[in-house]
Amino acid sequence: MSVRALCVFCGSSVGGRPGYREAARALGRAVAERGWSLVYGGAGLGLMGAVADAALEAGGTVVGVLPERLFRRERAHPGLSELVVVSSMHERKAEMARRADAFVALPGGIGTLEELFEILTWSQLGIHGKPVALLNTESYFDALLGFLDHQVAEGFLRPADRRRLEVAEDVEGLLELVAEGPERTGGAGLDLDDA
Repeated sequence: MSVRALCVFCGSSVGGRPGYREAARALGRAVAERGWSLVYGGAGLGLMGAVADAALEAGGTVVGVLPERLFRRERAHPGLSELVVVSSMHERKAEMARRADAFVALPGGIGTLEELFEILTWSQLGIHGKPVALLNTESYFDALLGFLDHQVAEGFLRPADRRRLEVAEDVEGLLELVAEGPERTGGAGLDLDDA
């Protein structure tokens, strides 16, 4: 199985450092240049907007998935290849997961972490076998990665499950990890309707 669509979780704000937005734009461009589709949360704001804008500018296909309740608050991106409006956050995550062959998290807030950890949990439970990775821009995720290592040391997270989360410092390294991932993890796994 090869990657055809990459799901990106990221913030609806740009954060406090220019490097976050630059990394989001670099990822969007690189996804389009590889001929992959970008699947994301559908907003035109923050890093979400930056990654989508860059992919679209590079000629890529961008699919946004946005719950009805957030349609105005997150301001749906007006130029998407496809906008899927769903009824709930749960449906949003399931739809994004169904459409993607791999998952990447960029810097973001609680919602980004929630999406990341849910998709990691699904991997741990065997619901999917798709790659999951972090783009550790500006060392944003260092403290989180340290905490995951602490969970392993304290016996709450198995080392094999810790290794399910790939980490890269740059976009090209990240996409190489993701591109290799389906063969390494065994592909799609169980039906996401089981989640």
